[in-house]
Amino acid sequence: MKLSIIIPTYNEEEYLPGLLESIKGQEFNDYEIIVADANSKDKTRKIAENYGCKIVKGGLPAEGRNNGAAIAKGELLLFLDADVILTNGYLKEAVEEFERENLGIAITQMIPLSTKKRDKILHEFANRFMILTESIKPHGAGCCGILTRKELHEKVGGFDESLDFGEDTDYIERIGKISKFKVLRKPRLLVSIRRLEKEGLKDLAFKYTKSTLCDFLGKKLSASELNYTYGHSAKRRKRILYSVCGEGMGHAIRSGVILKELVKDYDVLIFASDRAYKYLKNKFDNVYEIYGFNTVYENNEVNDLKTFLQAMKTFPRDLKENLSLLYKMARDFKPEVVISDFEFYASLISNMLRIPLISVDNMHVITECNIEYPKKYRKDKLKAAAVIRSFIIRPKRYIITSYFFPKIKNPEKVVMFPPILRKKIMNLKPYYGDHILVYQTSKSNIKLLKTLKKINRKFIIYGFNKNKIDGNLYFRRFNESEFFNDLKSAAAVITNGGFTLISEALYLKKPIYSVPVKGQFEQIINAVYLEKLGYGEFHEEADKKSIETFLEKLPVYRKNLEKYEGGDNTALIRELKRTIEEFSR
Repeated sequence: MKLSIIIPTYNEEEYLPGLLESIKGQEFNDYEIIVADANSKDKTRKIAENYGCKIVKGGLPAEGRNNGAAIAKGELLLFLDADVILTNGYLKEAVEEFERENLGIAITQMIPLSTKKRDKILHEFANRFMILTESIKPHGAGCCGILTRKELHEKVGGFDESLDFGEDTDYIERIGKISKFKVLRKPRLLVSIRRLEKEGLKDLAFKYTKSTLCDFLGKKLSASELNYTYGHSAKRRKRILYSVCGEGMGHAIRSGVILKELVKDYDVLIFASDRAYKYLKNKFDNVYEIYGFNTVYENNEVNDLKTFLQAMKTFPRDLKENLSLLYKMARDFKPEVVISDFEFYASLISNMLRIPLISVDNMHVITECNIEYPKKYRKDKLKAAAVIRSFIIRPKRYIITSYFFPKIKNPEKVVMFPPILRKKIMNLKPYYGDHILVYQTSKSNIKLLKTLKKINRKFIIYGFNKNKIDGNLYFRRFNESEFFNDLKSAAAVITNGGFTLISEALYLKKPIYSVPVKGQFEQIINAVYLEKLGYGEFHEEADKKSIETFLEKLPVYRKNLEKYEGGDNTALIRELKRTIEEFSR
C-alpha cells in the first residue's frame, strides 16, 4: 500500500465528515484511513466506522499519530488534522511531488475556509513564510498536512509524546536532519479557522509568533507556557458558556463576582453585549461581544413603541450574527452547561444544541414566585412576564437573587439567595454624612432635577455623564472609587428601581427613595417590596413634599435597616457549582 492517512480526533463530528468526503472524492485511491480517537463523547467514532476507517486509541496529538502509525501499512504516512479538507487532486499531487523530489518529510500550504479577506491574507503570508524559511532549517511553522516515509518515522522513534506543544515541529526537525525537507508547492489544504475565531487574531498571533521564534532559537515551549489548550487534555476542566445581558450595569456587576469564582474551577467562555462587554472584557479572558436589546426611555418612562421599533430594526442582523458566533464557538468549545444572566441568545443556543441551561438573575422573581403588587400594575406585570419567559427558555434551574423573598412556585426547580455583592462594597465602612446620593439609569428624568433644586440639601448626582455644580446639585461622571465614597457616606439614596444599586444601598443601611421607571415592572416590584419591608419609599413621581417627608423619616428607616442581612456570596456560588456538576454529568 502506498499511503496511510492518520487523523487524530476528539469530538470532531462537525468536521470529520467533510475531511472524509474530500478523501473519498480523490482520484488517487491507494490509501487507508486510520482515525486515532481520544475517547470522543460525540459521534466521531461512529462516523469513522461508517466511512470504513480503522480506529485506534488516541490521546494528545503525538500519542494519536504514533498509535496510528504503529498499525499503518502504507509506505508513506500523511498526518492530517480532522478540521481540514483536501482540495481536488491533493493526494495525487502530494505523492507525486514528494516522490519526484525524493523527499523525506514535507508540509502543505494552506487555504483558509473563510471568505474574509483578512484570513486569506494571513494564511498566504504564513505560506510564504514557510517557503522562505525552509532552506534555513526544517520547521513546522504554520505546518499542515505532514507527509513522510514510514521507515523514517520508525527510525526517529515517531512523535515525542512528552511534548504537549510543538511536537510536530520537533518531529519534522528530527526527520529533516536525516533526509530532505520541503514545503510542497502545488497541493494545498483547506483549513479551518476555528482556533482563530475562538482566541482572536491578537492572542493567536502572539502565541504562534512566540513559538516560532523560540523554535528557530532552539527553545521548546510547553502548552501551558503559551496557554494553548486541547479539548482532551488529561485533566480537562468542565466547560461553561456564560452569557450576560448588557442592559444597565446590574447584570455585568453580578456576573463579574460570579465569574471570578467560576474561572478558578472551570473553563469559561463569556459573551456579553453593550456595557456588560466593556466591563467584563477588562476583568476576564475569552470575552466576546454580541448585540443586545436596549430599552428606550423618555421622561423616566419606557417608550414601548420606540423600544419595539428599535429592536425590530436591528433584530435580523443581531439574530444572524449572534447565532452564527455563538453556534461556532459553542460547537468548538463544547460546553457542558450554558449559564445566562438574562441574555436571550445564549438561551437559544442552549436549546438548539441541547446543552443544559442555568438561569442566574433577579428578573425571574416575577415569574417564579407569588409576588404581591397593586392591581393597577397588572398590565405591566403581564408584559414583563411575557418578555422574561421569551428571553430564558426552559432552563434546568432558576437561581434567583433578591432582597425580598416571596413564596416560590416550584421549589424543586427554583432557589433564591440574597443579592450578589462586590467585595469592594462589602469592605466599605458606611456612615451617615450630609449629602443625598442620586443615581439615575436614564438621562431623561429632568423633572427630578428641577424638584431637587427646590430642596435645601446637597445632592450628589450620577447618571448624567457630566461634572458640574449647579447650586445644591453636584453632578459627577461615573468613577467607581468616587462613587463608592459618595455611597458609603450618603445620608440616603434617591434612585429608580434598579436592583443592583438598591441591593448595595441596603447592605450599607442606606434608606432609599425609589422612583421606578414607568412601565418597567422589575423596577416597580423592587420599589413595592422596598416600601413593604420598611427600608424606604416607593413613589411614582418625585415631588418636593414627599422627598422632604422621606428625609424627616430617615431615623425610622435606618432603624428598620438594622435587621437587614446580606453580604454573603458563598451560598449562591456553592449552589451554582453544585448545579453545574449536576447537569454536566
